[in-house]
Amino acid sequence: MLKLENVLYGSRWKPLLFVGLIILLLPLVVTSQYIFTLFILIGIYSIVTIGLSLLIGFAGQISLGHAAFFGMGAYTSGVLTTSFGLSPWLSMLIGIVATFLIAYVIGIPILKLKGHFLALATIGINIIFFILILGLNDWTGGAAGLIGIPTLSFYGLPLTDKVVFYFFVWILAFLVLILSLNIVRSHVGRLLRSIHDSEIATETLGVQVSKYKVAIFALSAAFASLAGSVYAHYITFVSPPTFYITTSILFLIMVMVGGASYIWGAVIGTALIVFLNEFIRFVGHTYFGISGEVEIVVYGLIIVLFMMFMPKGLMHVFIQIFKRVSSKKQKSANDHKEIMTEKGA
Repeated sequence: MLKLENVLYGSRWKPLLFVGLIILLLPLVVTSQYIFTLFILIGIYSIVTIGLSLLIGFAGQISLGHAAFFGMGAYTSGVLTTSFGLSPWLSMLIGIVATFLIAYVIGIPILKLKGHFLALATIGINIIFFILILGLNDWTGGAAGLIGIPTLSFYGLPLTDKVVFYFFVWILAFLVLILSLNIVRSHVGRLLRSIHDSEIATETLGVQVSKYKVAIFALSAAFASLAGSVYAHYITFVSPPTFYITTSILFLIMVMVGGASYIWGAVIGTALIVFLNEFIRFVGHTYFGISGEVEIVVYGLIIVLFMMFMPKGLMHVFIQIFKRVSSKKQKSANDHKEIMTEKGA
């Protein structure tokens, strides 16, 4: 059974151990606090994009509103800790549960929609959330944002050091990653793929498709809420522009560039876009005197090029290259074996 699983899905532990080793060794190589901040952000955003990959790449449901769920976690943690004095850990848990329930209730009607109608509906969710955090200024701080969010601490140890927080974020990201990989390999993952390929065919098998779509939508929203809470306690300040539609588009691009049909693609796409984002800002500001959200234009060009030349994302390209190299090695080994057999004969 284990051999069959490896044939169908490949080994899950080798890439986990490889990336885990890189994460562990990185602090020995990187000393820049700025670079550490980028790696922390990659870990936080990866939690969002892994959930989005489950929703888009496996269940086949589009979302352009996940910045709203990201913001729900951030503002729930922020408001409960600053206005009500609750523990940050308890606030994070409340945010995750509340976001899951809200997404589940919202998902029941909107996931009956298809294609661009569903995309527009999720954009609507993002706009409604954005207007709410602007309007509820007594709690959220309105357009000025919410300040004074406390940092996290673990058994009296404050997670203020960037290296410590870096490890904390990536532990969470790995837990989310392992959970998602297990979902993909389970019967639920097979059902999600079936829904992605054909909802009608899946329904004819007696599967309640709507239940699985709503559940995976709510789970991806809960992941986004967790990431939002961690983000809020790391930055200690949140403001509405962080959770506007442009952030939802950014999450979608991360997933599509990495490869929506691969969980690891979400991590690869997130890392690439975060570094590309910083590169675009640096080049635009330093050499062209361009400021503002000019990177959105570049993102649009990137996604057009990827859809034209690499529609299945970078992860698919890496897998194809790996298969070709493995095939050549196997062929070379077989040829060598045949030569040795002929010499022995």
